[in-house]
Amino acid sequence: MHFDLQAHCLVGDYGSLSVRQPDEITLKLAMLIEGECEGLGPSKAAQKYGLSKQRYFQLRDAYQQHGSEALHSKQRGPKSKYRRTSELVRQVIRHRFLDPDASPDIIAQKLRQTGFIISTRSVERVIADYGLQKKTLSMPPAP
Repeated sequence: MHFDLQAHCLVGDYGSLSVRQPDEITLKLAMLIEGECEGLGPSKAAQKYGLSKQRYFQLRDAYQQHGSEALHSKQRGPKSKYRRTSELVRQVIRHRFLDPDASPDIIAQKLRQTGFIISTRSVERVIADYGLQKKTLSMPPAP
């Protein structure tokens, strides 16, 4: 059995089975089957599927420990708001209500003095997210 990248299907001695295009689990499993069971070897199997040999072994180990669910790619990057925690957001809102004329730079400075790690831009984002910008008064037209 092998995976035909052009036809996007699993091909065996007695027929073939087509695979949906975005099915990454089946592709990774086919790579492992070809590398481990069909004699293609880790290097050639990884190269065929556009992965590194190191990634092949990572996937093989994950599959052996957790099964096919481990072959599903995880979300990359930060999983939560690292700097803007819920406590920090509450403090920004609190400072904004205590002193509505304070600029985001002043609020950030006050928070840094109390031990929070925050940038002025993060304070500006919190203020924008919660609609706490200063209201500008419209001037009547000049006569």
